[in-house]
Amino acid sequence: MKPAIVSLEDVRLGYAAITVLDHVSLAVARGEFVALIGPNGAGKTTLLRGMLGLIPVLAGRIEYGFDRAANPPGYVPQREALDPIFPLSVFEVVLMGTYAKLSPLQRVGHAHRSLARQCLEEVGLAALAKRQFWELSGGQKQRVLIARALAAGPEVLFLDEPTAGVDHEAEQTIIDLIGRLNRDRALTAILVSHHLGHIQSLVHSVVWVDDAKATKRSIEDVRAEEGVASLFRARH
Repeated sequence: MKPAIVSLEDVRLGYAAITVLDHVSLAVARGEFVALIGPNGAGKTTLLRGMLGLIPVLAGRIEYGFDRAANPPGYVPQREALDPIFPLSVFEVVLMGTYAKLSPLQRVGHAHRSLARQCLEEVGLAALAKRQFWELSGGQKQRVLIARALAAGPEVLFLDEPTAGVDHEAEQTIIDLIGRLNRDRALTAILVSHHLGHIQSLVHSVVWVDDAKATKRSIEDVRAEEGVASLFRARH
């Protein structure tokens, strides 16, 4: 068993006085690809944000098997509100990912720009580096945001429904990209989704989120269980 990269022990998550998830205990192994699955409003994004450290833990504790300061996690949000009036190019958006490791007085240098270009190449969008971010399709924007997350040099990648609102072809491209990053880079991936669909052949484990609980199971166990066919339906 590989060492855990993120561990939750009897964790409670929520907002102010509202508890969304309680008594959550699970661990994600280094190099694992985990899907957070469940109904709308069940708390999948809350769990992701808690694991990422974007919201405080109300009870229990979360431990990390990596140095969050030296290697901050990569984060790909479901939506990105970058004002189209502010002229950010695709390259500039990706370059933002390198800021996570800059010291307060350090300037972006040649190495950071080179890394941003490499990350754009890795997601197949090097040719669009000079395009304005807001001009891109939804699928292209998500791949740019994945490149931005990679530019931080993360050991774990958190993705909040990265295929939401994109067409079938773009969805497949994004899922294939995440699978390749997990396989070739051994990059841990934690992804929120409404269904297993196209990712069922790539993920190692599933965390079922519902009724204020989160339960982790292997993909083999999920496949074998009766009454879960709807989880595997791909969106068309």
